[in-house]
Amino acid sequence: MECRVLSIQSHVVRGYVGNKSATFPLQVLGFEVDSINSVQFSNHTGYTHWKGQVLTAEELNVLYEGIKLNNVNHYDYILTGYTRDTSFLETVVDIVQELKRLNPKLVYVCDPVMGDQGSMYVPENILPVYRDQVVAVADILTPNQFEAELLTGRTISTEKDALDVMELLHQMGPDTVVLTSTDLTSPHGDQFLVALGSQKMVRTDGSKSTQKIRIEMPKVDAVFVGTGDLFTAMLLAWSHHHPNDLKAACEKTVSVLHHVIKRTITYANEMAGPGKRPNPAQLELRMVQSKKDIEDPDIVVEATIL
Repeated sequence: MECRVLSIQSHVVRGYVGNKSATFPLQVLGFEVDSINSVQFSNHTGYTHWKGQVLTAEELNVLYEGIKLNNVNHYDYILTGYTRDTSFLETVVDIVQELKRLNPKLVYVCDPVMGDQGSMYVPENILPVYRDQVVAVADILTPNQFEAELLTGRTISTEKDALDVMELLHQMGPDTVVLTSTDLTSPHGDQFLVALGSQKMVRTDGSKSTQKIRIEMPKVDAVFVGTGDLFTAMLLAWSHHHPNDLKAACEKTVSVLHHVIKRTITYANEMAGPGKRPNPAQLELRMVQSKKDIEDPDIVVEATIL
């Protein structure tokens, strides 16, 4: 059966971020992807210069109306990432609710992009929209630690805190929550980044269970853009293939990321030359070159069941 994703994210002409990070990998894995570009920029904003346009809530509605008028608004998944505008985000919620009425099995995968390392890089008035409207309709949620703290009003200092916060997020709506990055110390040392996941499941006999996992990723000393968008897209894909096994879905997701980042940093260092730090153009993800790793990743990172 054909599996179709509506992806509402940013778009860049040059490089990989938002829809550019998500579409190709999802297509490689067999998904049909319909993209709505929330912004269209020349390149990501980590460069010295960028130009482009921002889609308004009204323009989003017009595009969706066109899809609806042709009766081709049936989707299996919705995927959303970065947005700065409250009315745009509220329109996304309206679209999600309507598409869920048309297909009650639809899965909404949301990356609630708001900030990192203790600071927000979107307007503060977007937080209540995520907290009170978006999380309630999300099925898979992929915040980082800071975003999870914002959504729940709770601070994470220990692994137990993180598990409690994921439980609170479950109560707010989503059956699957993955904290894509945390400040927690890895048992293997500070060269590893700790991510945590929790998935609520209903067994065939009707009883309920929760799978909780920890996954540790080797850190790379460089600033990559678009990796979060790739993570969320791959979690969508591998959760589709492993619907009741968060451990397997996260292992494949993180392994894809590992291979793409490794290929990217190797290329960037070669381009920059000895002793020089790569620039943003050299650090653009080597996505097309990683096609085989996206399709069938060697599992290089294993998750621990908690």
